[in-house]
Amino acid sequence: MDVKALKKKLQLYGFNNLTKTLSFNMYDICYAISPQHRREYIDYVDEEYSAARLTAILTAVAGIIGANILNVAQQDYEPQGASVTMLISEGKEGDALSQVNAAAPEVKAAEAVVAHLDKSHITVHTYPESHPDKGISTFRADIDVSTCGEISPLRALNFLLGSFNSDIAIIDYRVRGFTRDVAGKKYFIDHRINSIQNYIAKESRDRYNMIDVNVYQENIFHTKMILKEFDLDNYLFGTAKKELLPGEKKKIKQRLKREMAEIFYGRNVPKV
Repeated sequence: MDVKALKKKLQLYGFNNLTKTLSFNMYDICYAISPQHRREYIDYVDEEYSAARLTAILTAVAGIIGANILNVAQQDYEPQGASVTMLISEGKEGDALSQVNAAAPEVKAAEAVVAHLDKSHITVHTYPESHPDKGISTFRADIDVSTCGEISPLRALNFLLGSFNSDIAIIDYRVRGFTRDVAGKKYFIDHRINSIQNYIAKESRDRYNMIDVNVYQENIFHTKMILKEFDLDNYLFGTAKKELLPGEKKKIKQRLKREMAEIFYGRNVPKV
């Protein structure tokens, strides 16, 4: 979905100094009955979202928003987790497309936009973890796409949602700073937006329940997403639903639902 510019194209004095930042907390939740299964789950997500795989995802993001990659720092951690930081700058369409094709051949980049991105970056950090005794394991990925100038990180929104296919996504978008027109007037935003949901593809909107907390006068937009459908088989690691007794299935479902509610609302839920 395209980012809607203001109706009248601005004639700017110098460089567009607006900073646009799109931030995600993405969560995957599972139930692993035994300590061995919990260790195997952590190993699985560490391999699935290694620093190399994350670098490929961020390289594709750079291509989608039309940026050149200046520098990449990547690190896998012990015992778990990974980080990638990527500095990006003004890109040309051919350069951006070649980076996407090299890192992720299955990704088709959107039309590249040429813009100055001299103070821009993309970062991702992962946090796999497990509850000490309740069987719940979670994987969290924190992602930031920050750009300067006309280009918007909102162009990469749906690609990132699809890359992680999360149970829960908490998204923030903020426009900071200002830019001036030729008469010296300040502009604190250069495109139309009233909700991050406007830029989420219909397929995702249909799959998730979403709520907004927006501060329009400050150009701050916040959207939370949680999957509508719940199939216990999709949340079990190392065990199939058919292997569980009815009482076990009920108890596990309650634990998973509670964990998801606490993450979505950002607070511990009192036991009933």
